[in-house]
Amino acid sequence: MKKSLLVASLLAVVALAACNKSSDQAAAAASDAAATAASAATAAASDVAAAASGVAAAASDAVASATAAASDAGAAASDAAATAAPASGASQ
Repeated sequence: MKKSLLVASLLAVVALAACNKSSDQAAAAASDAAATAASAATAAASDVAAAASGVAAAASDAVASATAAASDAGAAASDAAATAAPASGASQ
C-alpha cells in the first residue's frame, strides 16, 4: 500500500509540476520528485530492515528460553523418576 501511495504521489507531483511550465522546468520538477521518492523508499527499507532484525532477535530469545525450559523440565523429570523408583532389592 505504501508503494502505491508513493507512486500515486509521484505521478501527481509530476503532473502538477508539468502544468503551465516549459519542458525544462517540468523535467527538473520530475527529477526532484524522483529524488524525494527514492529517499522515502530508502527510509522505508531501512525501517523494514530494523523491524526484521528485532523480530529475529526476539525469535532467538524465544528459542533460548524454550531450550532452557526443556532442559529444566528434563532435569526435574529425571529427579522425580529417581525419587519415585524403589531401591533395587527392596523387600516387598
